[in-house]
Amino acid sequence: MPTIPAVPDGKRPTLAHVAARAGVSVALVSIVMRGAYGASATTRERVLKAAEEIGYRPDTRARVLRSNRSRLLGVQFGLRHPFHTDLVEGIYAAAEPAGYQVALSAVAPSRGERQAVEALLADRCEALVLLGPEVPAARLAQLAAQVPVVSVARRLRPAPPAVDVVRTADDEGARQAVDHLVALGHRAIAHIDGGRAPGAADRRRGYRTAMHRHGLADQVQVLPGGPTEEDGARGARTLLADAPTARPGAVLAFNDRCATGVLDTLLRAGVSVPGEISVVGFDDTSLSRLAHIDLTTVAQDVPRLAELAVGRAIARLDGEAVAEGESVVPPCLVVRGTTAAPATR
Repeated sequence: MPTIPAVPDGKRPTLAHVAARAGVSVALVSIVMRGAYGASATTRERVLKAAEEIGYRPDTRARVLRSNRSRLLGVQFGLRHPFHTDLVEGIYAAAEPAGYQVALSAVAPSRGERQAVEALLADRCEALVLLGPEVPAARLAQLAAQVPVVSVARRLRPAPPAVDVVRTADDEGARQAVDHLVALGHRAIAHIDGGRAPGAADRRRGYRTAMHRHGLADQVQVLPGGPTEEDGARGARTLLADAPTARPGAVLAFNDRCATGVLDTLLRAGVSVPGEISVVGFDDTSLSRLAHIDLTTVAQDVPRLAELAVGRAIARLDGEAVAEGESVVPPCLVVRGTTAAPATR
């Protein structure tokens, strides 16, 4: 019986190693690995078993280099944003059944959006799905001249014609939050906004619109904030600087991270939530669902956002007609334990 050559230590197993292990030709192993026609069921099973035994994995990057198409969707996401993590999971779920793989590139304090995008283009991504991009619309238009571009979770005014936009109706989400708090009996409702973060202007406008509609224009209080826990904590400290009787009875934070900063600051100050102040977040991330946080929040429909983003990118790649304009997904309020009727003062 011929000796089967072992895989050298530290070397990646190749088709030749699988062929030797299975006792077939390299060409036949290639047919099996590509899922092509030409191998019997018995042979296919023997080859796959041999590949598993020696730890062979197809080199997808090598296959990309040999092909005119990569079938890669490049996704830019914020490393510190739990909502982006949820979106990435949804994008995987939408892309893989359609025959596309996902390449990720993170934006971090030490790594900007331009660097993140250039890395995706260098990987031969056929389309870009950008989560909450903050670059100017003109930059997005430049990218769209190279590959299809889908902007997710950011309104573009005006949107470049070649850039697809998929977003939540952020203003409607803020209105739902205010409606909920007013229905509980609150009148003094403050908003810690998101600064210049994507979606912040719409949420700020939705808050103001709802307050005016309820006849609470004189109670409008917008505090500078942002998307992080530190921003929420800073806004909460501003509220706590007032006498207890002058504080609002409820706070709508820009997002769940911001709301978490608010909750932490109130807890440290001995202020009861929701006994003294109710708190609402936005996004319904995994953070808000933790038992010790139990945050009332506005949920974005992540599976639908991901499905639309991937669908638009693939439609562009396949040359299908894509309707101009935004795809806007309605939000839904999720009531948990951080909101209640106002305490008697």
